[in-house]
Amino acid sequence: MRTSRRIILALMLGATPVAAPGFAFDGAPANQDATIPLVSQPAAAALTAQALKKVAAPAATAASAPTLNSLQYAAKGGHPVAQWKLGRMYADGDGVAQDDVRAFEYFSRIANAHAEDSPSAPQAAIVANAFVALGRYYLNGIPNSKIKVDTERAREMFSYAASYFGNADAQYDLARLYLKTPDASRDDFRYGARWLGLAAQKGQHQAQALLGQMLFNGDRLPPQRARGLMWLTLARDSATTDEAWIKESYNRAITKASDDDRAMALQMLEHWVQGRKD
Repeated sequence: MRTSRRIILALMLGATPVAAPGFAFDGAPANQDATIPLVSQPAAAALTAQALKKVAAPAATAASAPTLNSLQYAAKGGHPVAQWKLGRMYADGDGVAQDDVRAFEYFSRIANAHAEDSPSAPQAAIVANAFVALGRYYLNGIPNSKIKVDTERAREMFSYAASYFGNADAQYDLARLYLKTPDASRDDFRYGARWLGLAAQKGQHQAQALLGQMLFNGDRLPPQRARGLMWLTLARDSATTDEAWIKESYNRAITKASDDDRAMALQMLEHWVQGRKD
């Protein structure tokens, strides 16, 4: 896959932390905590398609959904929306035989052709999501294919989508890569925590859950139990049925929280909701 000049620049700057959104991320680093949800390598490949389903996609109604032939025709002509829809179809096995290699090829076409598009371009969200999808494929690999596990390549994909396009899913995935490093340095942890904070502020519920868990438990961060409970509450309300870890983290926190913690968390939650409306 071609790497553009802008990608090279992004990778050179990849270790530069983005300003944190008003949180105390100055905790000393420690060993990886088992409570941080990480997919084990043997199970990772089986979850690739499931992970890709979590990448946001442009909405389309069944009545207006184009036929497979028309999508293929448009994709061959370089239409990024058609390429994205076909990539998702093959990744999910939606109307076609599930084929991660075909999905990878369609996502790669988007990334190669549109990496330098403006972040404000109409197709920017699709391009960013393509980078996230590619990053997850590199993170897990595709069995019986040339796409092998390549953590550094995954980091490149996430870093570009996170920094250039400001994609919240990429910011979350990048944060997890920093945080789960066994020999993470103080800088690694600081960068991971800041990416996590940025994703949480944008409403990425998995980031909200992990950040809330870390803040409530004082996991390598100064304890902020009320703020942690606030993030966990937001995450719980957005969690899907297969994200039991989020609901379990919330239940543990709400059980341990004091009355003052709950009252302050409620105030913070009201402030958060009001801020999203303004």
